[in-house]
Amino acid sequence: AEYMGEPVSHQKLEASSLFFNMGRDFMIGCVGKPSAGKSTFFNAVTEGNAKVGNYPFTTIEPNTGVSYYMVDCPCARYDKQEQCAPRYGKCRKGVRYVPVKLLDVAGLIPGASEGLGLGNKFLDDLRQADVLLHILDVSGNTNEKGEVTTGYDPSADHDWLQQELHNWIFNNLWTKWSSITRRHMAVRASALDTLAAQFSGYGTTRAVVGRALDRLNIKEPSHMEEWDIDMVHRVVDSFLEERFKLILVLNKADMGGDTDKNAAKLCRKYDPDRIVLASALAECFLKKMKQQGFIEYNEGSDHYETAATGGVRENGAPLKEMDEKTLGRLEKIQDMVLFRHNSTGVHQAIKKAVEIHGLIPVYPVKNVHNFTCDASGHVFRDCLLVEPGSTVRDVARLLSPDLDKNFSYAEGVDGRRMGEADIVTYANNIFKIATAADEESQ
Repeated sequence: AEYMGEPVSHQKLEASSLFFNMGRDFMIGCVGKPSAGKSTFFNAVTEGNAKVGNYPFTTIEPNTGVSYYMVDCPCARYDKQEQCAPRYGKCRKGVRYVPVKLLDVAGLIPGASEGLGLGNKFLDDLRQADVLLHILDVSGNTNEKGEVTTGYDPSADHDWLQQELHNWIFNNLWTKWSSITRRHMAVRASALDTLAAQFSGYGTTRAVVGRALDRLNIKEPSHMEEWDIDMVHRVVDSFLEERFKLILVLNKADMGGDTDKNAAKLCRKYDPDRIVLASALAECFLKKMKQQGFIEYNEGSDHYETAATGGVRENGAPLKEMDEKTLGRLEKIQDMVLFRHNSTGVHQAIKKAVEIHGLIPVYPVKNVHNFTCDASGHVFRDCLLVEPGSTVRDVARLLSPDLDKNFSYAEGVDGRRMGEADIVTYANNIFKIATAADEESQ
């Protein structure tokens, strides 16, 4: 195996989470009640049940899939589109498709926090997710159990999801609160030390717990032993907001009925920046028509091409003619989904999930003048998604233990050197990492 044209042992590759995991195993969890369209959404944004594909993950578990985060590729900015050949994912007309993992979270029913249904499996799944997409039936045609009805308020579904998450963490914390505070006082720990230990089982980090405490302006000494039940509830709410960021996917947005009324209510009740209107079924149909050669369609687009509009397939082959029934269904999707909402919404939900977490795309290159990465001459071969606040040295560590060990400096596209502690941002996310050996050869 090799990275940027240089041999790297499989042992080293395994030690480096980058090569297989694009910087980290960022995981988007999909939650939703039965019949809300969660499975349809999952199929719409993933490549089915494929176990092997062009993505950098060692394994794809039965309840996981691979989707793509779409972001502007620097190849377009530097007029290098013809030379751009991603090692993983793809680049299409200057749009980079970066692989990300999706998790189909099991067993979402009221009472999951008490073990009802697949409650324990549901909570175990949640620990793996960084951001949650809550798939809601915005039409109001399914009740809280997923049964057919009319006039149901879908905001109730999101209310009880938030309540289940709160109960799960609060109950675990409050049942042993006395012993927690006794030990807290005995060892004279900070609130951050104590709560980081208590929340560690939820797949979190000390930094996340710190941000949750800062939201409440909790200072030291915190006097945790004096906190009442209301204060502990507030701490849990603040932790949830930092640890489990939620995107509301208002699915079935093309079903008519109370859809518009329900969507408007949800946008008033919750942050509209965390809401996406979607039709997973429309995306699945468009994907199927593309696969069968009837249309040319790019994921996330607001239109498609047919033989009648002069379109051709991506490989240049002609598109097939279609019957009136199929054409009518496509025209309905164009009018009810693409025209009204500018896309089917499903890939916008993935994009919003990545960006609400703050991940930064990074493009390591071997040459900052022509952006090549190896002897092939191709540019921008790799794209890492790294945590906000990551340093240049963090990126080197992700790329290879050898690069980390022998790190000397990084060089940006402007020719200036970057130190190991420099924070990676969108403004400096293309750079070359130089080692001591590189300096000796100059």
